[in-house]
Amino acid sequence: MSLDPLDLLKALIACPSVTPAEAGALDLLDATLTGIGFAVTRLRFEGHGSYPVDNLFAIRGNSGRRLLFAGHTDVVPPGDLGNWSADPFTPRQADGKLYGRGAADMKSGIAAFVAAASAIPADTGTIMLAITGDEEADAINGTAKLMVWAKEQQHHFDFAVVGEPSSAVSLGDSIKIGRRGSLSGSIAVAGTQGHVAYPDKANNPMPALARVVTALDTNIDDGTEHFPASNLEVTSIDVGNGISNVIPAVGTIRFNIRYNDLWTPQSLLDWVRSRIASVDAAGTTITLQLAGEPSLSFLSPLSQDVQTLTATIAELTGQRPTLSTGGGTSDARFIAQYGPVVECGLVGPSMHKADEHIAISDLTGLTEIYRAFMLAFFGRPA
Repeated sequence: MSLDPLDLLKALIACPSVTPAEAGALDLLDATLTGIGFAVTRLRFEGHGSYPVDNLFAIRGNSGRRLLFAGHTDVVPPGDLGNWSADPFTPRQADGKLYGRGAADMKSGIAAFVAAASAIPADTGTIMLAITGDEEADAINGTAKLMVWAKEQQHHFDFAVVGEPSSAVSLGDSIKIGRRGSLSGSIAVAGTQGHVAYPDKANNPMPALARVVTALDTNIDDGTEHFPASNLEVTSIDVGNGISNVIPAVGTIRFNIRYNDLWTPQSLLDWVRSRIASVDAAGTTITLQLAGEPSLSFLSPLSQDVQTLTATIAELTGQRPTLSTGGGTSDARFIAQYGPVVECGLVGPSMHKADEHIAISDLTGLTEIYRAFMLAFFGRPA
């Protein structure tokens, strides 16, 4: 039984699964996957300072090579409904496009892969799906814990595909073979509060804070073969002082670093500390604090499987995809700790916007890319 990816995508969009609400999306996938021969396990993870999250793991086959597909059913909030042409959770077709929250990011990838899996023989090889409801927010009780559970259950894989929108302008023009890491932190510069008329009785932290900002505004590296240069961006400078005649006691800098494969979180923190140490503190106390859990940088090997995927895309679209590491972070960072992973999905410029949409022809094309790649991956004739 071959499934229609458009019908499945419409049904998924109709589930208002704003993080972390399951809203029927995993129930729908559970029934759909069971119907095409997958064994489905539902998993709920919670704790570690975050909300509970529902996840799904499905597997079909128990021999041969093992392919993992990963994705998320959660979506970002629709925002001001007045900016939408229609209800964001009522799928709408118009002019060859399908509109709705999650159409691009990334219920389309899930619908295409499930439809592709339904179109190949069940004994082709071992296919697994890891689907979470927590990619768009905390990402604590989702894919990270799902992969730990999968390893404990001996569900290893030879290659993984994440269905995030990876194409830039046209279907298949780019796939992601890695991602830069992300590290956020804050730097507090503490002086002595006082009256502005008596600066000798205070110690204004602002000049030292400004010197720290200047010290951080420098080249971190020049990039690597597959990654652009790392960059640090100061995202806020806060004093919390609403009075013009008081010298503040503390100023705080918040920053984020997007970094390439030259660095680890620890080596980056050491680099930040060295930049702080180069500054004249002028009697202030400067402290550095990590904010949250850093996202790790990763680069998948340019293996035969990557070559097979690019060749499949080239044959079906007429263009060989660029191998990219650009963009933000995704759940691929968790999967990369267990095996090679790439991101391959639709064109994504409308994601997170009002009137999010995809071209229906792209959905059909992605389904065929997934189907053809799976047959080639498992060594089966097309």
